[in-house]
Amino acid sequence: MTEIPVKISFAARLRNSFLTGVLILAPVTITMWLVWSFLQWADSWVKPYIPARYDPEQYFDVAIPGFGLLIAVVGITLIGFLGNNLIGKWIVGVGESILNRMPLVRPIYKSIKQLFESVLKEHANSFKKVGLIEFPSPGTWAMVFVASEAKGELAHRFNEMGQEMVAVFLPPTPVPTAGFLLFVPKDKIVMLDMTPEDAAKLLISGGLVAPDFTPPKAIAPV
Repeated sequence: MTEIPVKISFAARLRNSFLTGVLILAPVTITMWLVWSFLQWADSWVKPYIPARYDPEQYFDVAIPGFGLLIAVVGITLIGFLGNNLIGKWIVGVGESILNRMPLVRPIYKSIKQLFESVLKEHANSFKKVGLIEFPSPGTWAMVFVASEAKGELAHRFNEMGQEMVAVFLPPTPVPTAGFLLFVPKDKIVMLDMTPEDAAKLLISGGLVAPDFTPPKAIAPV
């Protein structure tokens, strides 16, 4: 029995074409707007500190978006270069010793420094894996980003309890930048093959955009 083809009305085709156009243009437009907004924000912070004689807008009479960001990147790189040599390390040490003597400033400075050191030095090992855990109740599964095994005092306490715990980040939908830090037994995590980028897309879309997956082929018994 042959199937009768379903005719699509002109209005339905028009609607589908419109939705296709939205899917094509929306990501590009939003991305360009975010990049432009970031450049404008960076320029608004950096340009007021650039001497007029070094500002190309004074000579070309044309706004150059991103020039402030470029100057900021160059300046940060130079500071990092100076901080790696002997004199720079001495200056940084003197500055840190002054901050460490300030009762109110010291804890804030140390916390921020530890945060940036953790992010910049351990980024290669952070959030490279995705997994599933039973949350918030047995039988209900939540997607998590696997960070690392417990360290320091936490690792010591878990070892006393005979538990091998792993730090995971449980993000909400649709904004995965906030969430909860959980310590879960390693054997309770179901590891996934998808990348953190694919997992983020799945979370942001509320489960509507799922990454492509090809199941591994079963090896036939010999």
